Amino acid sequence: MLNNKADTIEEYILSRLEGKADKQIELKRTAVADEISCAPSQVSYVLSTRFTTERGFAVESRRGLGGYIRIAVIADEVDRKQLLYREMIEEIDEYTPFSRIKTMLDYLLSNRIITRREAELVAQMSANLYKSESLKKISAEERAKLIRSTFATLAKIT
Repeated sequence: MLNNKADTIEEYILSRLEGKADKQIELKRTAVADEISCAPSQVSYVLSTRFTTERGFAVESRRGLGGYIRIAVIADEVDRKQLLYREMIEEIDEYTPFSRIKTMLDYLLSNRIITRREAELVAQMSANLYKSESLKKISAEERAKLIRSTFATLAKIT
């Protein structure tokens, strides 16, 4: 028996995926919400918490008229890691605080994607870049570019 609306939404999406040979579906957020009798925001919540890269899913979403949700199962562990790195790299910009970089590294380390040595090296390098930025030696854009580059290198070697 399903516990709540989030479980119902997850089960609905999983059952739709099961029926597809290519393990990929495209849905309309409002259509799913109407069929399950919930708010579209509940569908969005389930997508963001239960259909994550870490759990083996790639989700592409577009809101508004003609909007859709495309969900695909990532079968290969290597593909999953690469998608995870891509998402992290896209998140890093001039406004990303050092604490977020550290959280990303902690996640990679705790999931054995990188070694402690790699995590420490990248954390130290990132801390130095943030310090250089605060001393006006480099710009925030340059700092972000260098950190993204480092994550891209990690993606290639792990």
